[in-house]
Amino acid sequence: MTMELGPKIEVNHEGAVTVVELLDEEILEEGTINIIADSLFAVVADNPRIKLLLSFTRVRHLSSSALGTLIRLNKWVEESNGMLKICHLRKSLLEIFKITKLNRLFDIYEDKATALSNFNN
Repeated sequence: MTMELGPKIEVNHEGAVTVVELLDEEILEEGTINIIADSLFAVVADNPRIKLLLSFTRVRHLSSSALGTLIRLNKWVEESNGMLKICHLRKSLLEIFKITKLNRLFDIYEDKATALSNFNN
């Protein structure tokens, strides 16, 4: 089952895991970030104890505000006893996560298959 929430994300379900593909290459502008945030928080609100995988396959650039949104999303997922994982970060984005030490906050995986298999751990 696939549903599009605006032009910014695509939501799929793979077993018990909700996979969200971020569709924009650049998540820099406040308007874009707000649309994505609203969509992501709506997905979590509809699914307590969610197992959420965010795929960054298409994303090339993120702003610090977008990173802040991810931190808030992660906190909310954890508070609802869910799990959030990230996959397909480009090397340049992974470097940003390492510099900001967000790689310690988020479970980051190279590919979707590995991330999916780690929801059971």
